[in-house]
Amino acid sequence: MISVLVVDDSVVVRRLITDALGDDPEIRVVGTAPNGKVALTKIEQLRPDLVTLDIEMPIMDGLQTMRAIRQQYARLPVIMFSTLTAAGATATLDALSAGASDYVTKPANVGSVAESIRSVREQIIPRIHALCGGRARGPLAPPRPGAAPGRPLPGAGHPSAPPLARPGGSALPGVVRPPNVPPGGPVVAPVRAAPRTGGIEVVAVGCSTGGPDALTAVVRALPASLPVPVVVVQHMPPVFTKMFADRLDRTAALSVVEAAGDMVVRPGTVYIAPGDFHMEVVRRGTEVVTKLNTGPPENFCRPAVDVLFRSVSRTYGGSTLAVILTGMGQDGKRGAEQLRAAGAEIVVQDEATSVVWGMPGAVAQAGIAHAVLPLGEIANHLISRTAGGRGAKSMEVTR
Repeated sequence: MISVLVVDDSVVVRRLITDALGDDPEIRVVGTAPNGKVALTKIEQLRPDLVTLDIEMPIMDGLQTMRAIRQQYARLPVIMFSTLTAAGATATLDALSAGASDYVTKPANVGSVAESIRSVREQIIPRIHALCGGRARGPLAPPRPGAAPGRPLPGAGHPSAPPLARPGGSALPGVVRPPNVPPGGPVVAPVRAAPRTGGIEVVAVGCSTGGPDALTAVVRALPASLPVPVVVVQHMPPVFTKMFADRLDRTAALSVVEAAGDMVVRPGTVYIAPGDFHMEVVRRGTEVVTKLNTGPPENFCRPAVDVLFRSVSRTYGGSTLAVILTGMGQDGKRGAEQLRAAGAEIVVQDEATSVVWGMPGAVAQAGIAHAVLPLGEIANHLISRTAGGRGAKSMEVTR
């Protein structure tokens, strides 16, 4: 049973969230709080597995509360509740930077209470299971000695996994066993690809839960002289993607933009798919441009990583380096399969540094990834692999 504390200053919203969670037999709301000050007391008393946290509250708002939670409980998953506004997006991004695990948006312009409950249920229940499903129950531990306040410990909510074994029994560097694969079970190991004659012409990135922080860490570590473009799908709603791109652009050496239709894709620029639009890249003469569409969601997502990856495979083929960062679900797996078949290189974030090892784990378990790397090593890997542009050679399984 996953225990949840609901924090919101609105009695109506507290009831709405409680009712939405009440439909899941594996989730139990153990308490509610009208502001952050009360919430901190109840966290100590109730020891919940997860907290839902409103942003705008009297006495102690959501951002202040988030920072206080991280100072005391480094591993406690927290899901923020936000509004689909510029102010709500800004506050949510601040909360994610302060250590929030994920966020959902409050229902807007819905026709009934039942519809509001359905909207909340569909957003939040999968996130709760993704963040808490594999986590050991028991009292919350304080931050480990030396852990920086205001940041979650890498791998919070995930059991450690032993290294996968080669058929002969030795460990395969850089690949970890998925949580549900027992010792002696199927080996999840990528097949080595033959070295390519060409180099890397584009970096394609997919991410979801935990992605804003992970993507920020990677992009900030890349130089302005990166000789290839970076195209990104981060699961986010409208408004949020624009605010996220603008924020990252202010702090990164690379140029970061929310993509629009028919943008020419250029080296040294990061293109983030806008919320509620699929993004593709297509050749137009000697140039590559972005294309946006509102086709059906894939993997319940729009934008979807699979849509981007398929288009990258058609346009760049084996000259692609694809990266799958932290995120729940399996979006990106099918697209990565197509990229791998085209000769592209696939890198995924490891479980220990992922908030949720869903998307990267699905690719690793399918044996598609060439490398499974800690978040802190991914930027350097991209830099070394794209150095010299088209002259960078292919790689094999690495750590």
